[in-house]
Amino acid sequence: MGSMHTGMEDSTKEFEDLAEFYAERARGGVGLIVTGGFSPTWAGSLYPGAGVVATRWQTRRHRGITEAVHRDGAAILLQLLHAGRYAYHPLQVSASRVKAPINPFKPWSLPDRSIRHTIDAFARSAGFAAEAGYDGVEIMGSEGYFINQFLARRTNRRTDSWGGSAAGRRRLAVEIVRRTREVVGDDFIIQYRMSLLDLVPDGQEWSEVLDLATAVQDAGATIINTGIGWHEARVPTIVTSVPRGAFVDVTAALKEHVEIPVAASNRINMPALAEEIVAEGKADLVSMARPLLADPAWVDKAARGRADDINTCIACNQACLDNTFSRQRVTCLVNPRAGHERDLVVAPAVRVRRIVVVGAGPAGLATATTLAERGHEVDLFEANPHIGGQFALAKEIPGKEEFAETIRYFTRRIEETGVRLHTSTRVDADRLSGFDEVVLATGVSPRVPQIPGVDHVGDSVQVITYAQLLSGEKRAGERVAVLGAGGIGVDVSEYLTHTRLGRRPEEVDLAHWMKEWGVTDPREAPGGLGRPDPEPSPRTVHLLQRKPTAVGRGLAKTTGWVHRASLSAKGVDKIAGVTYERIDEDGVHITVPGEDGARVPRTLSVDTVVLCTGQESQRELVEELATRGITTHVVGGADVAAELDAKRAIDQATRLAARL
Repeated sequence: MGSMHTGMEDSTKEFEDLAEFYAERARGGVGLIVTGGFSPTWAGSLYPGAGVVATRWQTRRHRGITEAVHRDGAAILLQLLHAGRYAYHPLQVSASRVKAPINPFKPWSLPDRSIRHTIDAFARSAGFAAEAGYDGVEIMGSEGYFINQFLARRTNRRTDSWGGSAAGRRRLAVEIVRRTREVVGDDFIIQYRMSLLDLVPDGQEWSEVLDLATAVQDAGATIINTGIGWHEARVPTIVTSVPRGAFVDVTAALKEHVEIPVAASNRINMPALAEEIVAEGKADLVSMARPLLADPAWVDKAARGRADDINTCIACNQACLDNTFSRQRVTCLVNPRAGHERDLVVAPAVRVRRIVVVGAGPAGLATATTLAERGHEVDLFEANPHIGGQFALAKEIPGKEEFAETIRYFTRRIEETGVRLHTSTRVDADRLSGFDEVVLATGVSPRVPQIPGVDHVGDSVQVITYAQLLSGEKRAGERVAVLGAGGIGVDVSEYLTHTRLGRRPEEVDLAHWMKEWGVTDPREAPGGLGRPDPEPSPRTVHLLQRKPTAVGRGLAKTTGWVHRASLSAKGVDKIAGVTYERIDEDGVHITVPGEDGARVPRTLSVDTVVLCTGQESQRELVEELATRGITTHVVGGADVAAELDAKRAIDQATRLAARL
C-alpha cells in the first residue's frame, strides 16, 4: 500500500482513526503499508501543523499505529517526506532559490551546513521510527519534493559539491540513505521512492536515474519504489484518463539495472494487471494507494479469485487528492468509509424492515446494497433498463471509462446482498405504500434554460440535452455549441472532440495517450518529456458559459487543469461572459464582452446545440408520499441537484443506510 497523505497524520488526536484506517487494510491482506508523509524537519513540513517526526516525543503516539497494523498481520513503513519548495509556508528551503509554479512562496537555498543537518535529521527520524515499532521507512525522493529538487537541473543551480554535476546532484539522496542505514542497522527496511520520469523541463536524464538507483542500492536501500512526475508537471500521471499501468515499462527498464526489489506504481487498480506485472518480471512488487482506499479488502478478494467483487478505484481524485489540497480528511468517492472506519460502521440491523429504494444511480445503489448488507429486505426500482444513473452517462466520456467498473461492482453487490432489482419499472405512491420505509434516489434531469428558440426543431440546427447525447439517443453534427461550461459541459466537450469512444478501461490505447501528452522514452528525452502531438478534433466545438471568469476555473484542483489543457489542445473555442439571445436556423445568437465594456453580438453557425445548463431534482413522489404518511428519505441528486456530485451522493446514501 503506497503512501497517501490522509490529513490524519497532522494531529495525534486523530491517530486512533489513522490506526484503524491502516489496520482495516492489513486485515484485507496488504503485506506492506507506507504511511502518509511525515517531515524530518520543521522547515520540510508540508504546511503549518503538518506531521513532523523531528523529536522522540513526536513519535511517542505512533506506537498505537504500528501495533494495530502488526496485530492484523502486515508490516508498516513511516514515510519521511521533506517538502522542499512545495512546502506551503515562507520558511521553505530547497537546493536553489527557484520558486515552484504551484506555490506562492520562494524557497531559501540551503547552505552546506544546513544540508548536513538535514541529512542527519532524516537518519534521526528513521531511528525514532524504529523505536516506535515501524518495520522501516520510505525516503521520499520523488514527485518533485526536496530530494528530487536536488537531483534535477531544473531546481538545482548549485556549483558546490551538492550540485554542478550529476554526481553532485545525487549526493544528497545517497548520503541520506547511507546515513540512515548507519543509524538503523541492517534489520530495518529502507524503501527509496525514486522519480523514474520527472516529466518536467530540465528533468533527470535516464543515465542519471540508473546511476542514482545503483548508488542508493549500494548505500543501503532495501527496496526501490516507483515515482512518476512532479506535482508541477503538465502531464497527468494518476487521473482517470491515464491508461492503466501507463508507466510499468519504465519500472521494468530500471529493474534490469539493480539487484534489490523494485515496486511498480501508478494506475494499477485490478488484479489481472498487477499479476501480469509481477509474472512477467517487470517488477517484484506492486504498490497501490487509492485502490486500497476504494476497497480495503482488495488483496483478499484477489487472492480468493473474486476480482469482480472489488470496489475499483476510478481515479477520480474527488475525495482523495482534492480533499488533501483543501485540507480535508481524505476519503473515497466510491467508498465513503475510507478514513471514517470508526464513525461510519455498517453493522447488522437491530430490526429487519422492508425498505424500497427508487432509483438505481450511485446514491440508490449505495443505499440499497448497504441496507441489504445489514440484513434489511430491499427492493430497488429503476425506470431505465439498466442501472448506473449518471455514471452510465459518465462512462461514455473518453478518459472516464473507469466509471463502468463502479457499475460492475454494484451489479455484483446487488447479487451478493440479495437486493431485488426491478429495471424498466416506474413506480407511483400506490406501489410504494406496502413498505416500511421509502428511499427516493430518483436523481436529476437536465435543466432546460429559458432561451428563445431552445425548443427549436429544424433541418439545420437541433437542440439536445447532454443526457440525450451521451446515452446515444441523439447524435451531434460537425459544428457544435455546448451551453454550460461546468463539469458536464467540459465532459461533453471531451466527448465531442475525441474519436475513440466506448472502450473498456483495459482497452485504452497507451501509445495514443503518450503521443497526445508528449510522454516519451526517457532514454530519448530528459525526464521522459517529449512534444505533445494531439489528434485533431473531429468537430468544431464552442464551449460557452455565462460567468465572465475563465472557462474551467471552477473545476477540481487536481483534475481541472488536465481538462483545460486537453480542450485547448483540441482547439475548443472557450467563450466566457456569454448572454444567450436566441437559437434559430442560423445557429446560436449570443453577445459577449467587448474591449470597451460594451456587449458585442456574435452568431455561432452550428448544427447542434448541447444543453449542459444544470440539473433539476426529480422529486415528484415526495409530496404524495408525505401526504400518505409514508416514511420517506431523499438522497443524492433528488435531494440536491448538484452537478454530478457523486461524492456527496454516495456518502449521504451510505450514512443513511448505516443508521436505518
